[in-house]
Amino acid sequence: MPYSAGHRAQTRKKIVQSGRQLFNRRGFESVSLSEIMAGAGLTHGGFYSYFKSKSDLYAEVLGCFLTDPEWKSCWEGVHVDLSSTDVGPQVVRAYLSRQHFEDVENSCPMVALPGDIARCGKKAKRAFENVLRAMVDVLERSLAEKERRNHSKARAIAALCVGGMVLARSLDDRALADELRDACMGVALRLGGWESSG
Repeated sequence: MPYSAGHRAQTRKKIVQSGRQLFNRRGFESVSLSEIMAGAGLTHGGFYSYFKSKSDLYAEVLGCFLTDPEWKSCWEGVHVDLSSTDVGPQVVRAYLSRQHFEDVENSCPMVALPGDIARCGKKAKRAFENVLRAMVDVLERSLAEKERRNHSKARAIAALCVGGMVLARSLDDRALADELRDACMGVALRLGGWESSG
């Protein structure tokens, strides 16, 4: 019996999902193709009919973070409306939320994978940069005054979000991690002029 028309797309999506969860949990180098395929409920041999290499899968995992419509609802209790005019404070609060902090498998790749990216090839670095640029664009769109310096502000806010979460996840002291996330959130919201929103 032949596969349905959407079977290939569904299978590819399962591989990407498995790869994302494993990469976020254990890093690029520590995950084998067999583990990725087993996580997708598939055998190792089928991988190469979907991706040329583990690096190609990695680049897709990075690139789909802000383009995957299912991402918007992956952190329980967190909602981000990317079409909203006040999306900036929503992104800051979601990014530095306890839910994002605790959900390592569904984490933003900029938090979970920066050490790996530094050792990867150009394709993965470009995908990582695209996620950062998309985040900066979303934040910039939401800044109150429309000036040239908004791009710099949006970059600084993105760095506070990503850096704050990376550091918080690196700490053993949960109270200190929560204080750090809260401090980064407060500064990011002030920098964006969003203290009173949401």
